[in-house]
Amino acid sequence: MKTLEERIRAQIATTGPMSVADYMALCLFDPEQGYYTTREPFGAAGDFTTAPEISQMFGELCAIWLYTAWKASGAPGNPILAEIGPGRGTLMKDMLRTWAKIDPAFSRQMRLYMIEASPRLSEVQRKTLAASGASPRWITDINALPDGPLFIIGNELFDAIPVRQYVKTDSGWRERTVGLDANDRLSFMAGAGAADETLLPPGAKEAPPGAIVELAPARNALMTRMAERIRTEGGAALFIDYGYAKPAPGDTLQAMRSHAYTNILKDQGKADLTAHVDFSALARAARNEGLAAALMDQGDFLIGLGILERAGRLGADKNGTEQQAIRNAVERLAGPEQMGTLFKVLAVTSSTVTVPPFVSPH
Repeated sequence: MKTLEERIRAQIATTGPMSVADYMALCLFDPEQGYYTTREPFGAAGDFTTAPEISQMFGELCAIWLYTAWKASGAPGNPILAEIGPGRGTLMKDMLRTWAKIDPAFSRQMRLYMIEASPRLSEVQRKTLAASGASPRWITDINALPDGPLFIIGNELFDAIPVRQYVKTDSGWRERTVGLDANDRLSFMAGAGAADETLLPPGAKEAPPGAIVELAPARNALMTRMAERIRTEGGAALFIDYGYAKPAPGDTLQAMRSHAYTNILKDQGKADLTAHVDFSALARAARNEGLAAALMDQGDFLIGLGILERAGRLGADKNGTEQQAIRNAVERLAGPEQMGTLFKVLAVTSSTVTVPPFVSPH
């Protein structure tokens, strides 16, 4: 069988350079050799570690926020609780345990859905949740959810959705593509497609030649679909990812393998490709549907929900080594030099609902 790189090179040789978005999609989601369809990306043995894998406290606090959002929404009966892009299922496992403790009646009435496109990851999630006592259903698309109020969470969801890049040239902004150079090697280049300049971020006009901007129509479309659903059926959403609150020119595309950065144009299907999330665009998509969208740093979110107090209780009967591990986890999740400021939390709710620690959803 040809490698994924060989297939990409053959496709380019036949049809010409492909967009960065198409290249990302092939590397990540190719049915036979894509990263998420063939590899175990999460945890110490994988290529990156997500917040739920660092500490149970992350999932516990997310569960409290979703439960509070449900109560603030009038505690509708038979709510749908869903996770989109559930990874190994660790976040849901910790949330289920928390809900069972704080309100068993809520746990019994909720309808649980896992939205996962990868059959391989779905099996991993089934094993993770096998002892939870819950009966989740797996679907591959949000449109397959039944009617009803939806309370949905996505952790590190949007960063893996392909972005389009545009490069500043002497003739304006042109879509950045992946093609073959004079030596028949994969290379970035400027394509023929032009950017819609009304969509470019502030500062794009003054950017120097060679500058990069990123637009993510696929991300915005997914947010719009979820916002439409919440607008019509009720509910709330919580999304956590690394990204920026205000867009600006810059190249954030990166490849990770074995917890280290690697060449974006190598290791196709063996490395994770991501780009930072433009939260202002996601918030705008939600507000366009009449919803409220509030953004804060992950550190402020977790501290506001009581991670310091939870860490104290969790470590109360532990030895010194275990207590230090808990403190390290808090620092990693909420510290300003680590995930605390790089990661953002976006809450999407009805315009009449405010869920702490967000002061105002507007």
